[in-house]
Amino acid sequence: KLDRLHPADIAYILEALPLDERIYVWDLIKSAERDGEILVEVSDAVRESLISSMDTDELVAVAETLEADELAAIAEDLPQEVMDDVFRSMPVDEREQLRAAMSFEEDMVGALMDFEDIQVRPDVTLEVVLRYLRRFDELPSQTDQVFVVDRDEMLLGALPIATLIVNDPETMVADVMRPPTVKLQQHEKADAAASAFERYDLVSAPVVDTNGRLVGRVTVDEVLDFVRQRGEEGVLAQAGLREEEDVFASVWKSFQNRWTWLAVNLMTAFFASRVIGAFEGSIAKLVALAALMPIVAGIGGNSGNQTITMIVRAVALGQVAREHANKLIRKELQVALLNGVIWGGVMGVVAMLLYKDVMLGVVMIMAMTLNLLLAALMGVLIPMTMMRTGRDPAVGSSVLITAVTDSGGFFIFLGLATIFLL
Repeated sequence: KLDRLHPADIAYILEALPLDERIYVWDLIKSAERDGEILVEVSDAVRESLISSMDTDELVAVAETLEADELAAIAEDLPQEVMDDVFRSMPVDEREQLRAAMSFEEDMVGALMDFEDIQVRPDVTLEVVLRYLRRFDELPSQTDQVFVVDRDEMLLGALPIATLIVNDPETMVADVMRPPTVKLQQHEKADAAASAFERYDLVSAPVVDTNGRLVGRVTVDEVLDFVRQRGEEGVLAQAGLREEEDVFASVWKSFQNRWTWLAVNLMTAFFASRVIGAFEGSIAKLVALAALMPIVAGIGGNSGNQTITMIVRAVALGQVAREHANKLIRKELQVALLNGVIWGGVMGVVAMLLYKDVMLGVVMIMAMTLNLLLAALMGVLIPMTMMRTGRDPAVGSSVLITAVTDSGGFFIFLGLATIFLL
């Protein structure tokens, strides 16, 4: 059954198995080539567990089956002695490709790039191009165009496969080639590639160096993997997780991944409890405060998370810059004021009816409105400040906004109640 499955399907199965069963299934796969394809497909955390079960000779055999861009993607998980052996066994041109691929950070276009681009000259006929393509056993995946370069490999244009097929074979390439829809720089952020593929519905795009020389291409499958990974990282970051975690990881590994923001959360929760403690006398005199204050804090936390989610998404799409902060704050404060008046009014009426106290309802309206305003302000300032300091605005943002709205909500509500009711 394993032999008939696609490597991506086997990777999915391995990720869904506890560690001992995962290793048992992994040992049933005896093909070095398939092992390499599977290692590229599995998540980073699961890949570590699979690699740790293999000896050096096995890993070298697997690594030698991979293309340079695929090997670069898993290189940091492989032992150094394995990489040394692989380097020594590679041809010079592939060795240089691997070094180039490994030089890029994972959020750069170069990290998504492969070297399987097909190049043709502008001064040949389409018949020559067709004969050249027939020499391949198979075309590289996602080949929707070939790239036109001069003798110095400077990118001149692109020749879509559809254009190649429907035109007269005697036509010159220069007469039917098109300017590339987009030229990606190898050191620019991969987000730029993702945006270009989404905007122009691309299947592939050329990658050039700073001199305009063609060095590779990016394909839609790599961009899709990158977008999915960034989405998963964003979800994890908002929950305060440091990295992707194997569901079946050891207790110690899971603890290491989660403890940081839990510690931060513990400190903020303790601070919120001290805020409540400062008003113990007020709560003792008016028990209704204890029942109503979670509502004030909860609505503020929800509103703040909505604001942060919108800002983080806009930052990821490149729609927000630091100079937009003042406009965003004004807009979010207006939204918060409207929500505060409406929903604060609703809860104010409910509080009046429940506890037969008009002033308690007024305090409820004021507290909910002020906490929503605080949530809106911090919902913009937290991600924008993290962005200004060069940090990922998604990391731990939900923990921080919850801390602010809890402490602030308790303080505002109990403080107003102390002033106006007691």
